[in-house]
Amino acid sequence: MNTSASTALPRLALTAGEPAGVGPELLVRLAATPLAADLIAITDRDLLRRAARRCDATIELVDDDGHERFERRPGSLRVHHVPLLGAEQPGHPDPCNAAHVLATLAEAADGCLHGRYAAVVTAPLQKATINEAGIAFSGHTEFFAQLAHAEVVMMLASPELRVALATTHLPLRAVPAAITADGLVRTLRIVHGELVAKFGLAAPRIAVLGLNPHAGEGGHLGREELDIIIPTLERLRGEGMQLIGPLPADTAFVPAQRAHYDAVLAMYHDQALPVLKSEAFDRTVNLTLGLPFIRTSVDHGTALDLAGSGRADPASLIAATNMALDLIARRAVHSSSCERAAERDGDSTSRRTP
Repeated sequence: MNTSASTALPRLALTAGEPAGVGPELLVRLAATPLAADLIAITDRDLLRRAARRCDATIELVDDDGHERFERRPGSLRVHHVPLLGAEQPGHPDPCNAAHVLATLAEAADGCLHGRYAAVVTAPLQKATINEAGIAFSGHTEFFAQLAHAEVVMMLASPELRVALATTHLPLRAVPAAITADGLVRTLRIVHGELVAKFGLAAPRIAVLGLNPHAGEGGHLGREELDIIIPTLERLRGEGMQLIGPLPADTAFVPAQRAHYDAVLAMYHDQALPVLKSEAFDRTVNLTLGLPFIRTSVDHGTALDLAGSGRADPASLIAATNMALDLIARRAVHSSSCERAAERDGDSTSRRTP
């Protein structure tokens, strides 16, 4: 993303995730790039200094004063300081820092909701460690949705493929009961609306996977397609959505099929994400659709085995940051288009008024 010297850089909130994971090191690596963005790390500044030493990297940390920035030198990173509650030990998460992790997420969300940040980009966290601290937590997606009072959908996207999920972090045995007509309507409306607003697709084509093998094979391998998915797709087609399916998951991702859709809705987490991650692991980005702000993330975990080594690959975090910048630019274009359309409608109305 190119930004002229007279234009303020977009302010991106960066969360470091699990302090004992690779997140802090990834933020240091990201800061070393020439990205045209005002990067604000929401974490403990001393954690970043220690991460920089582990990466053998030079970093300039400046407290965030909230003022606009028009240029950023590689290696420069602004910090909104949120202190750790216990010193990190790379590779060994400590539940005592769970409150710190959640405080960084809350600040990022609040800042986006109140215009302090243009988007939030999140490094990976350790859900189990937060739960071990006695705090019920199922993931970034659900946490941000609760704070924003929004209904959301998880999407993972690479340059070649976008996959949204009808259900997220559920045991496999709980998935069939979670596939409901109301849930699919809500999810597909969010996906359709966000493909228009955030990705600039005027008439998005969405492929919907069946739940069962061979999309139920006419009811012989399960009735969810006949009883729930097909009637729901027919209803939404009546609203003007371009929906394809339900498709058998085993053939939906072949090249000949991909030419016919812009995104896929999978019924559960592991139905489609292995395809995406196997072909574009370091270029895949996790997005939360339906939030009133832009949130992107890496598509990998905390990599505790690499934490502290300085060898963690920042490619996915760089991809997530670039996608956030692209979405910010598209949002600006979409907002301008909506404003121009509203002005035209207003002019037209005023001309018709006697």
